[in-house]
Amino acid sequence: MGLPKIVVLGAGYGGLMTVSRLQKQLNHQEAEVILVNQNPYHYATTQLHEPAAGTLDPEYVRFPIDQVVDTNKVRFIQDRVTGFDPNKKEVYLKDASEALTYDHLVFALGSNTETFGTKGVLENALQIRNLDSVRVIREHMEYQFAQYQNSEEKKDELITIVVGGAGFSGIEYVGELVDRIPKLCREFDIPRDKLRLINIEAAPTVLPGFDKELVDYAVQYLEAGGVEFKIGTPIQEVTEDGVILKGGEEIKAATVVWTCGVRGNSLLEEAGVETMRGRVKVDEYLQAPGYENLYVIGDNSLIFNDQERPYPPTAQMATQQGELMGNNLVTILRGGSPKSFKFVSKGTVASLGRGSAIGMIGNKKIVGYRASVMKRLIDLRWFYMIGGLSLAIKKAKL
Repeated sequence: MGLPKIVVLGAGYGGLMTVSRLQKQLNHQEAEVILVNQNPYHYATTQLHEPAAGTLDPEYVRFPIDQVVDTNKVRFIQDRVTGFDPNKKEVYLKDASEALTYDHLVFALGSNTETFGTKGVLENALQIRNLDSVRVIREHMEYQFAQYQNSEEKKDELITIVVGGAGFSGIEYVGELVDRIPKLCREFDIPRDKLRLINIEAAPTVLPGFDKELVDYAVQYLEAGGVEFKIGTPIQEVTEDGVILKGGEEIKAATVVWTCGVRGNSLLEEAGVETMRGRVKVDEYLQAPGYENLYVIGDNSLIFNDQERPYPPTAQMATQQGELMGNNLVTILRGGSPKSFKFVSKGTVASLGRGSAIGMIGNKKIVGYRASVMKRLIDLRWFYMIGGLSLAIKKAKL
């Protein structure tokens, strides 16, 4: 009989933290641990809005997986997961001739884009999804500026940017654009007042669920930077020429970036796992209902708070799940009883660009430059947790 086999799918916050805890606690020959990821690197999704706007080199937000994974204890497979069968306990990979079997499976793959049924999103909108997508956004935007500057007919839509969604991703991206756009205008000799940056949100407020006083601060700060807000205004369709809003208003824009939300990975539904909007309502041990030893963490898990409202899928949530998952798997292998998951918020900070942010740390509100420093420290904490002091120092941008 071979060693118990633990397979972790995905090297995001949850998956990588799970592996980190496993390799620190397991002895040699105690279990076979396999990490599967499409790329040979991890990237910090909470920072993708910066390279998307062009305020940060994409290389900053990533690091090689083999830099933080102990290859003596963990086997890393670089491949794309095409499916899995929770009944047969098999995982199927694009470039593998045989299925990968497991005793314990941790599903920590990334989510899919939530379109809310909006026509044309996947075909015509840009998305902040991964390193390749943010490079495309930056290059696309710069190309439109160059086209405007070099054309005889100055088409306003070339320098009109629409950001769909005013949640965390949308607001943080807009904040970075507020910093980047003046530099782009100087570079391409375009008057700043000619450019339009429009943030559109279907909900009745920016940053739904956030403290109103902080939301007001964020809106005023961004409006002072030239942002136009259209709140309580759903996008009905994304076209090749821009967006059409509910009610019929059309905004012509050569750059449309969609940040309106995510849904669970489609591989879960394809495998027959019960989901709600693609996410799995896991039990207290992060296990999928009806399937032994199938655990779902990160963007694909659905956990409710005391008011029976789902927690948003955040990096903080995924990191805490990964910590517990790694610890629990070690406990289970050694015959112990796993602990239940309880999310403990460490605070929330939303960036408004390079020099300002808003946040709640405990019951305390912070704004401005102080909050911006806190945001950078939070980012560094992740690098420290997963790669130690050397990685944190390497990634420091204070």
